Amino acid sequence: MPQPYDRLLAATSSLDTPFAVVDAPALWSNADDLVRRAAGVPIRVASKSVRVRSIVEQTLARDGFAGVMSYSLAESNWLVDQGLDDVLLAYPTTSRQALADLVADDRRRAAITVMVDSTESLDHIDALLGADHPAIRVCIDVDSSLKIGPVHLGVRRSPVHTAEQAGTLAAAIEKRAGFDLVGVMFYDAQIAGLPDSSPAVRLVKKRSAAELLERRTTVVEAVRLHADLEIVNAGGTGSLEVTGLDPSITELTAGSGLFSPVLFDGYDAFESRPAAYFVLSVVRKPAPDIATLFAGGYIASGPTNKNRQPAPTWPEGLSAIGTEGAGEVQSPVKGAAARDLSIGDRVVMRYAKAGEMCERFDQVAVVDADGGVDLVPTYRGEGKNFG
Repeated sequence: MPQPYDRLLAATSSLDTPFAVVDAPALWSNADDLVRRAAGVPIRVASKSVRVRSIVEQTLARDGFAGVMSYSLAESNWLVDQGLDDVLLAYPTTSRQALADLVADDRRRAAITVMVDSTESLDHIDALLGADHPAIRVCIDVDSSLKIGPVHLGVRRSPVHTAEQAGTLAAAIEKRAGFDLVGVMFYDAQIAGLPDSSPAVRLVKKRSAAELLERRTTVVEAVRLHADLEIVNAGGTGSLEVTGLDPSITELTAGSGLFSPVLFDGYDAFESRPAAYFVLSVVRKPAPDIATLFAGGYIASGPTNKNRQPAPTWPEGLSAIGTEGAGEVQSPVKGAAARDLSIGDRVVMRYAKAGEMCERFDQVAVVDADGGVDLVPTYRGEGKNFG
């Protein structure tokens, strides 16, 4: 596969650093591969892993994609106001203003499904809006972690884990005015978000997939006793071909696989192409084999360890200095390749996660196969900050 760096850097040579760049051929190749792996199951686009509205919209225009999974209710309202008509909010909300904006507009209420995981979630919404608010579409978030005795493998999300718990909550929603239960969601972080780094990891993922295949079926059956489900959402970029085999689901979700950040290197089932980068300039040469770059301290969320740092990608052979890492105003890199760098030269970096990178930039330069550039705004560039 030819390296894209010469094309990307030539196309963006007039831009001042730091800036973000997206390789369009890699982006759409990744989109096609997500659809291939989903094997006919529709994919909902995870907006938090993109945060560029035009790219979300262009992805939705492609075969195999349907709907958005948002991360903020304020974002959900905004996306619907921009013309989208199917938004599943992935996390519970406590925003008084966003809830008020939701129920104030019939189109928003019809297009947006809010996530809940307890009757306390419903109580809080009622407390903010009053118990006589118009009906809000809701989805139950079901904890999809693997529990082996006292060991918890996966993220800690919903308190709803079993079919009995899901059925109890569904029954409570059924009896409650102001809420319309239309979906259930299962996010298998210990499968979808975990690279195949060792035999032990592969074993855990295989065991978890088998457990979830059985449990999802029982949960969906329990909830269907109380609701006519439109949405049974599951999976993520790293688990499409596994989760998509479950006949109980109606859709999958993916987002990170579009940009393919560093944390999505190392999966056995697929090899996606890095599509999103940012570019920094050399501003110092404190030693022959060290080049200092301006800015770059864009650390990804999650456990604060080395794999959350951005990775120097081009020229090859550069690495961060362990005692400094990526800094708020300067990021030194070292290696043999640094000897050939001069002040003003550019270094291509990859972000550890998808989407978050775009919170640092007002626009991204989308570069096509022929070197054409389209400068498109990020959420931040459209004046939106959803936390």
